[in-house]
This record gives sequence, structure tokens and C-alpha cells, in this order.
Amino acid sequence: MEDSFRVIRANGIPNHLTGAFPNNDNPNKINEQNYVIKIPAHPLLADQIRPLGMHTFGIAVNGVPFDPGAAEWYLGNRRGRWQYEALSGAIKLGLDESHGHVQPNGAYHYHALPTLLTNHTTLNESVHSPIIGWAADGFPIYALYGYVDSGDAKSGITTLRSSHRLKIGKRPEGDNHPGGIYDGTFVTDYEYVEGLGELDQCNGRITVTPEFPESTYAYYLTESWPVIPRCYKGTPSNNFTRDHQNPRPR
Repeated sequence: MEDSFRVIRANGIPNHLTGAFPNNDNPNKINEQNYVIKIPAHPLLADQIRPLGMHTFGIAVNGVPFDPGAAEWYLGNRRGRWQYEALSGAIKLGLDESHGHVQPNGAYHYHALPTLLTNHTTLNESVHSPIIGWAADGFPIYALYGYVDSGDAKSGITTLRSSHRLKIGKRPEGDNHPGGIYDGTFVTDYEYVEGLGELDQCNGRITVTPEFPESTYAYYLTESWPVIPRCYKGTPSNNFTRDHQNPRPR
């Protein structure tokens, strides 16, 4: 802690085995980084939700960034609405068992649930998840398991569900639209339905946790989309914007 900030210093090397890098779909080799990241130690909810955009969502407790987006668009149109979903398989990213891979500067990062990290942090379906990372806005990140009643630590444990689902029907065709059914190929194939699961639009909720018995807003990684949240409920630190980082990973 420094003043009103939580300071994270890390070299970006995971504390678990990774896949082979380079590989056929990812030509980059893992290299140490020099992360010095400041996030609010006492974060506040903002008046409006802020979309993630092309930023890193947060950083895991092992110093590896959570970065769910793929820098790939239909017809290469970055201003268009059809950004490819990294987990769809439509773009070959060379992901390993922990859904991580390497960007051109050697930085390893997670696109989805970091399987070997969550094993290392002893996730157990009978107890609340430990903190597995911190979001750019300063709120904690958990994974999968939380309390049945968000305000009662004695209410039992449940696997928390996202409130997103695939849209029904077909995408528009023509005028740079891909057509086809909504099947998860693109980020905008999904929609938020309030109350569908226990979590809100940003895959979080106000809850008590073992580390915050008086309650906090907290994000959760989930089994279904978006897995890693795609928006913030607080104000993200500019340490996570592309102006303060290395070139955009795939």
C-alpha cells in the first residue's frame, strides 16, 4: 500500500506451467515484464458502467494480466461492431490449458478462466473463492464460488452464474455485417438479461466475502460467457490503459 493506492509489482511470469510458446498459432516467446501498477485501495462505484474496450481488465495474484478481448474484427474493421470473441475458436490464438498466450513483447496473459492458477489457489466448491486478482478499478476478483445470499456468509456456497446469454436469431447481413446465427463467434452475439444469473452486467455484485466481511463490490470469473468481465463498475486506473502498456495483445 502506498498512500491511497494498492501497488502491484510483478514480472508477469505465471506460478504454474504454461503451454509451449512459440507454437503454431502463437509465434511469441514468454519474457519477463516489469509491471508496476497502482489501483485504488478504497475503490468506489461510479455513476455509470464503463465498457472494457481494448484495455486489460485486471491482474491476477500471480502477476499475470486478465485480458479477455481479441484484437480481431470482421473484415478488419476496428470501428465496426463485430469483434471476434477470443473463446469462440474463430481466430486461432494458440491458447494453452489456462487460456493464456503471449503477446509480441513476450507478455503472457489470460483470455479466460486461468485453469492452473485456480487450481493453485485451491478453489473448492464448498467454500467461497479466495481473491484471485484485482480489477483495474480496485475491486477484488474472485472465481466461480460465492455465497448463496450475498449478504450472509452463513448462507451456503453456490456456483455463481453470469446473466449473459446468446442472442436468438440471425445477425444482419450486408453492409459489413457477417450474417449467420448468433453462435458466440463475435462479442456482440451475447446479450445481458437482468436476473438471468446472480451477477450483474459486469459479472459482479455487492457481497460479503471472507476478505471483506462488511461487504464490497466484487467481480467473479464464471464458467460461461463473459468468463472475465467486459465492463467496470468503478473507475479504472490509467495504469491499465494502452497508453501505459505495451502494444495490444491478440
